[in-house]
Amino acid sequence: MSTEKNNELVPKRRFPEFRGKTAWITWPGNKLFEQISDKNPEPGLPVLAITQEHGAIPRDMIDYHVSVTDKSIESYKVVQVGDFIISLRSFQGGIEYSQYHGICSPAYVVLRRCAEGSDAYFKHYLKTDRFIQILTKNLEGLRDGKMISYKQFSELQIPTPTAAEQQKIADCLSALDELIAAQARKVEALKTHKKGLMQQLFPREGETQPLLRFPEFQNTGEWVMKRLSGLIDLISGMHLSPEDYSTSGEVPYFTGPSDFTNDLQTVTKWTKRTANVSQADDTLITVKGSGVGEIWNSTLPQVALGRQLMAIRPKSGSSRFIFQFLLTKRSRFEDLGSGNLIPGLSRAAILELDVCLPPPDEQKRIADCLTTLDTLITAATKELDTLKAHKKGLIQQLFPSVEEVQA
Repeated sequence: MSTEKNNELVPKRRFPEFRGKTAWITWPGNKLFEQISDKNPEPGLPVLAITQEHGAIPRDMIDYHVSVTDKSIESYKVVQVGDFIISLRSFQGGIEYSQYHGICSPAYVVLRRCAEGSDAYFKHYLKTDRFIQILTKNLEGLRDGKMISYKQFSELQIPTPTAAEQQKIADCLSALDELIAAQARKVEALKTHKKGLMQQLFPREGETQPLLRFPEFQNTGEWVMKRLSGLIDLISGMHLSPEDYSTSGEVPYFTGPSDFTNDLQTVTKWTKRTANVSQADDTLITVKGSGVGEIWNSTLPQVALGRQLMAIRPKSGSSRFIFQFLLTKRSRFEDLGSGNLIPGLSRAAILELDVCLPPPDEQKRIADCLTTLDTLITAATKELDTLKAHKKGLIQQLFPSVEEVQA
């Protein structure tokens, strides 16, 4: 599509002040962005990592360990705030934006807007699923790891509204990003709070009293050390062939982390088999394959266990206390599992754990406290997911589909 007006190129949702106004037009990439190859960096600029999650960001701000020699830096390109970078993975995650002044590897293509408009508008659009579809459709045959060239980018047709409408869209999506970021910080703060609390509510290795006890238990003496094998029943999973399960049935069948849910409406595998079945409040643990050491508390009445899973069921005491205790051992389980050729945990690795136990009333008090925090974390995470889904849906309506118009 050329740069001429096309009355059909309008988004499904438009802000009131732009309804009935000028239709969007498409511009080739090189009319919107010029290629920049400034290789004379001033001293002290940070080396930028080009990531799909964070855009262009100083390497020391993320877990990125690649050494750079002083000699190689001489060939690095300067990146200004507001520049865009075409990375090796652009056809998977779009084109990255930089909020930092720094330098990047000469392997990357640095773009700078040369047309009227808003950097923030293109920051959002060049990461949308629709733009990535344009990339993959127009650059068929591009091999994994091959860079998109500036010439190829120049041939892409990018839908562009007026500068004023660009800014309105950018302001809307940026405000939504701020809400999402704030909610993500809330989720992380709750998780951090729980982690710190657990370190105080459970005794440290080799000790029989925690650092923190609820007031009513402060003078009730030391906890008692016991072997987990004497406290629980450990139910192994089973292997079912495809003919033994289906998309509907009587008992949900879980084979590993990807299947786990407490919502029956989202279960995808069911079976009529009732052997090797967990009960509500059992703790499920992945013992084989991907995700070894993952731990959940199941609220479902029954779950048929695949051989990648085991269920832990206390013979007495608080099921939720045992679940929370096992969460403190998750890194140990992961380490034990990863030490095998095929990641896996033996029954012995679980049963031979030593558990320091308080009286039943204190077990319940600790479990109730941590379960309340889990509920808050789950609710906050759902709210975060809702905001992300809202943004994704809004993007579908705020940006028109060039392909639909051309069809």
